[in-house]
Amino acid sequence: MKTLQSSIRTGLLCALAIVLFNCKKDSVDTTIPTWNYSTFTDVRDGKTYKYIKIGNQNWMAENLAYKTTTGSWTFYGSEENGTKYGRLYTWSAAKEAIPAGWHLPTDSEWKQLEMSLGMSQTDADSNGLRGTNEGEKLKSLNDWAENGNGTDAVGFNALPGGFLTNSGSFFALTWYGYWWTSTENNDLNAWFRYISNIDPKIYRKAGFKDDGYSIRCIKD
Repeated sequence: MKTLQSSIRTGLLCALAIVLFNCKKDSVDTTIPTWNYSTFTDVRDGKTYKYIKIGNQNWMAENLAYKTTTGSWTFYGSEENGTKYGRLYTWSAAKEAIPAGWHLPTDSEWKQLEMSLGMSQTDADSNGLRGTNEGEKLKSLNDWAENGNGTDAVGFNALPGGFLTNSGSFFALTWYGYWWTSTENNDLNAWFRYISNIDPKIYRKAGFKDDGYSIRCIKD
């Protein structure tokens, strides 16, 4: 009799463990977002890029990698980095590197993107770190240092390509992504955005035009 009771008790405990395990599995969202990307081929070098519509804007879902004659670099001169993260451009080179049918987004077009993700107009117009989790929504699912990856909620696939200072030093590959806007602040500076691996917000500031940042093109 004791053996039968013990077997029943063991069976019930096993059944309960299975139920709890399945409930735990069901409570974890492991869904990886999939996006219906369109593609565009830059006729100048034959490279094909993915792009996606966010709100009423069409954004490239990769950093530009077109090699200009002056003013652009791959991180540490590595072609592997250039293939993965695109190139870094000075502000003037960035304006010249854009393929036909696309343009370097204005500061206002970046704000439009940010507000489509939930940022308020007041935050969008301010400087420094702004908003709540809009940067996390833009970040790619992989490649950010110390597991600082994003949710890629809209297919933007923001990549941490680092930056180049105007003194020639490379910094922050896999830690930060920097992107130019086409909007000047003054003769020396132009507006840019950066996203980091440690913060879900988006940073807005005016940077030196001779720094090297990534480019995200927006469709005309």
